[in-house]
Amino acid sequence: MVADLVFVNGQVITVDEKNRFAEAVAVKESRIVAVGSNQEIESWIGEQTQKIDLHGKSLLPGFIDSHLHLTAYGTVKLGLDCKAPHIKSLQHLFAELKALAGQTPKGEWLRASGFNETKIEEQRYPSRWELDAISTEHPIQITRTCSHISVVNSKALELGSITEETPNPDGGRIDRDEEGIPTGLLIETAHSSLMQIAVYTEDEIRRAMAMASADFIAAGITSIHDAGGFGPENLRMLQQAVKADDIKVRVYAMIGSLNRSEDFVKKMVEAGVITGLGDERFRIGPAKIFTDGSSSGPTIATREPYTSDPENYGILYFTQEKINEILGEAHRKGFQITAHAQGDRAIEMVLNCIEESLEKYPRNDHRHRIEHAGITTPDLLDRMKKLGVVPVPNPPFFYEFGDGYVKNYGERVNHMYPARDFIDNGIIAAGSSDCPVTHYNPLLGIHVAVNRKSGSGQAVGANQQITVLEAIKLYTWNGAYASFEENIKGSIEVGKLADFVVLSEPILDVAEDRIKEIQVDMTLIGGKMEYVRDAVSSC
Repeated sequence: MVADLVFVNGQVITVDEKNRFAEAVAVKESRIVAVGSNQEIESWIGEQTQKIDLHGKSLLPGFIDSHLHLTAYGTVKLGLDCKAPHIKSLQHLFAELKALAGQTPKGEWLRASGFNETKIEEQRYPSRWELDAISTEHPIQITRTCSHISVVNSKALELGSITEETPNPDGGRIDRDEEGIPTGLLIETAHSSLMQIAVYTEDEIRRAMAMASADFIAAGITSIHDAGGFGPENLRMLQQAVKADDIKVRVYAMIGSLNRSEDFVKKMVEAGVITGLGDERFRIGPAKIFTDGSSSGPTIATREPYTSDPENYGILYFTQEKINEILGEAHRKGFQITAHAQGDRAIEMVLNCIEESLEKYPRNDHRHRIEHAGITTPDLLDRMKKLGVVPVPNPPFFYEFGDGYVKNYGERVNHMYPARDFIDNGIIAAGSSDCPVTHYNPLLGIHVAVNRKSGSGQAVGANQQITVLEAIKLYTWNGAYASFEENIKGSIEVGKLADFVVLSEPILDVAEDRIKEIQVDMTLIGGKMEYVRDAVSSC
């Protein structure tokens, strides 16, 4: 038997149990058939075999991002991106929105995403009245980079039936001026409720999904754990887009949504669907709810007040009893369960739920997760290990938000997304970006996990630095483990899916402060070349 494709002369990082390295890999159809030296792979080469000489570059298992929002990222590309380099002030943003209004039919939404008040000249949010000056005939929504906060104009407030008399929703807040008039700033569930009105068309979402998939593949991502979109319909459209091959990355779809996730979980539990249903391209993941807010907002629920505000302990979405009710029932029916939990108070509540669920209905190898696990102190680490919980931290957050973390949480940054502590305590943690909250590039995530510095160069919890190989494992085998798929992907071993990423340089030989500069040369999914960098294809 001969291979369809072989790679030779490479730095093959297998991420297998012994962290072995190889020179060459052979692929037949969608699977890996041999891993070893150039000489050992020679026998697999026939007349029809495609042979790729890596010239010493790294070949890794395809990257797995274990928590991102494919639809939300794709729809960002349909509107204005506040992270564009030329948008340095509110005036720049207002000018872009004004131009967009001139091109958009009256009544249709004007949207901007990725806003960060700490990154612009004015160091503040805009107001509804400033947005009204742009247009009162278009609803306008500017979403903060964390996707937990937005600012809207009067037309959008009208569509959302938000007035002076509207009470704050549970788990959220409508910001008001001194006279009690809404300013347009919507926080947590107040924001997510309006998102149900500021909907995209199905055609827009399908186009957004395809664009997002293409971008992820170009970054070497071959599998994603999708953390929910704009409601239950998002799950249907995900499945249809995968079937139509518009989405080429493999999808592990969480049962959750960005608004009232608990209602979606309840419906799916009642429907009889459970984690694991599906195939290698699309599979049902855990039941997921939100328990607190955003680490950069900052709105996470903490046990001690914020360093920057001694009166602020963040926002909780649910009581302990409600969390136990929602996720406990999902556990009882056979789901893997998880929750967005950033602050130590929220993490503690999720651990309480998991502990109670397992006491009532014991289950081996449940792999219940905690998404983000932002401030994980030593007592919470001990409980995670005892309960067999899989945390899903976000290493790249430090690059964009690290300076704010130091300001808002002080010494607690030494326990934020604590990759070193997870590894040293034998806890399997899976790496993720939470895109579009921050950039999806796994090499940026690996870079930050290794260096633990913000974009300004400030160290943020340097005690949690890990090695390059450890960081790679976060984005490969550990991600596969978090979805019960480590037997078919996540490492380069015979019999596993031929999901690969080829890097522009040998990552183990690159200076650690240059990792984020490495580029992706090729991405393969199931042995099929899905991306080749232009500079490589032209050689």
